[in-house]
Amino acid sequence: ADATGVLGYGYYAPFRDRSAYRFTVEDSIYVREDVRGQGVGKALVTHLIELATAQGMRQMIAVIGDADNIGSIGVHASLGFHHVGTMKAVGVKFDHWLDVVTMQRSLGKGDLNVPA
Repeated sequence: ADATGVLGYGYYAPFRDRSAYRFTVEDSIYVREDVRGQGVGKALVTHLIELATAQGMRQMIAVIGDADNIGSIGVHASLGFHHVGTMKAVGVKFDHWLDVVTMQRSLGKGDLNVPA
């Protein structure tokens, strides 16, 4: 936040409810439109990576709700996320279909071993 208010916010949540996915989280970030491109999103994702890693998470998934969102795709790529898929026409916003981009990043030891 600054004198003009909240610049953005982010959180991570379990990727899926089932136990098999207990070491995988999905991040979500939202950046106020007038401050996009100024590093707010990158700072938020960086902090989420640090928090999730400290909590013992091993994978972070970004589900980007619009394949045309080059800002979010670029921020995630710059922080080590890799494109793992695009789901065609799975969302609808402002009366048109959206393709959803999925990106993934290992955290901590990633898949080098299975956590106890």
